[in-house]
Amino acid sequence: MKSQSRRSFLASGIKTAVFGALANSGLSSAFAQSTPWSNWSGGQKCQPAGRYDISSEDQLSDLLKSTRGSIRPIGSGHSFSPLVPTDGHLVVIDQLSGILDYDADSLRATIGAGSRLGDLGAQLEAIGQGMFNLPDIDRQTLAGATATGTHGTGVELQSLSGYITALRLVTPNGEVLDLDENSGDLFDAARVNVGALGVVTQIQMQNRELYKLKKREWTAPTEDILENFDELAASHRHFEIFPLVYSDYSSVLSIDESDEPIGQTIIPSVETSLADLRPLGVNASPAEKLASNNARAQRAEVSEAVDLSYKLLTNLRNNRFNEMEYSVPIEVGAECVREILKTIYDQAIDVAFPLEYRYVGAEDPWLSMAYGDHPHATISIHRTATEDYSPYFDIIEPIFWKYGGRPHWGKLHSLSHRELAELYPRFRDFMEIRESLDPEGRMLNPHLRKLFNA
Repeated sequence: MKSQSRRSFLASGIKTAVFGALANSGLSSAFAQSTPWSNWSGGQKCQPAGRYDISSEDQLSDLLKSTRGSIRPIGSGHSFSPLVPTDGHLVVIDQLSGILDYDADSLRATIGAGSRLGDLGAQLEAIGQGMFNLPDIDRQTLAGATATGTHGTGVELQSLSGYITALRLVTPNGEVLDLDENSGDLFDAARVNVGALGVVTQIQMQNRELYKLKKREWTAPTEDILENFDELAASHRHFEIFPLVYSDYSSVLSIDESDEPIGQTIIPSVETSLADLRPLGVNASPAEKLASNNARAQRAEVSEAVDLSYKLLTNLRNNRFNEMEYSVPIEVGAECVREILKTIYDQAIDVAFPLEYRYVGAEDPWLSMAYGDHPHATISIHRTATEDYSPYFDIIEPIFWKYGGRPHWGKLHSLSHRELAELYPRFRDFMEIRESLDPEGRMLNPHLRKLFNA
């Protein structure tokens, strides 16, 4: 019997956009004629002039030195925001992947920036290491995930970028820079860089010894959990909830370290699917949806499993969607969630996806959602990829602003440099570094020009 999964209603596919055949060497052979590009959700598309499939840092450096015009690096295409679309050229670094070097004493590993997170777990396991944390899904490249400040869950755990100890950046003029904690401001700017400073080719990560986790999933009244969220978050390594819309309940997840044998420790006797939260159809009233969804949530049973960390921290998704995510100070997080749920109910917004609510630890990268001295709460909303997300997101986004929200760079938002400079204390400093490294704006597209007033 399959266990009840909190991801059954957020599942999404693992396939990425399909490109043409790849060449292996030489600038001329690395170049392919114009190939349409789209992201994973299909919400972002472009018709670039061409693309370069890079097989070495030297090739990348030569490319940047010998060409002109706009150029954008691409990862797996899992960002929902328009970071990639350009009528210039795309650079793909998929071949720059795998563990390049590691230190068994310091538990650090140097990794090709084009590596997929989903491929790294087993590779790190082979050398006795595990990442401190991972995001909800693992289809992203390491470069793309860190460039956008992608994070996991845990009030004392940082985003992926927070665990970067060194990186190699090829600047827009082809210069190769090796940066680490001794490199000053440029290092903290480059750890979350939205692909605007150049192309990252290698990343050294601080890891830990291989470890196991126990995951427990259940449903509980949303208000009960929100009232005690700080205590619950502090008592578990990972703790998050998925507040169900048109319901008084949330799907709840806790994950803690464990020495128990690998396996499923609690298997629900009856599978209760939360995949379809529209059993009454789109014309049902909010009150009818509330009653139906509450009954469904109450039937969900507890599920538990123990496994290696990387096998429990990430999930597969089979249904494509678009997403908006903001971080807010933790002291207003619960109130922001309440207002979003109330707005959905009061305005009878036709949405089935739950929210996602979690804490992220404070960290130093300038453009991190959790930059500063205090942890932040993050809140996500989702819309099925086949539906127009704009009406829903346009209603909810001002609520995030009301609570001082900072947007996730890989998720949809409408802010420009004016608002961002007020939300991120080092945003103007980042803009100055970006302009110094790329005065011609080669790494920019229309979206990034809006972000950086360029």
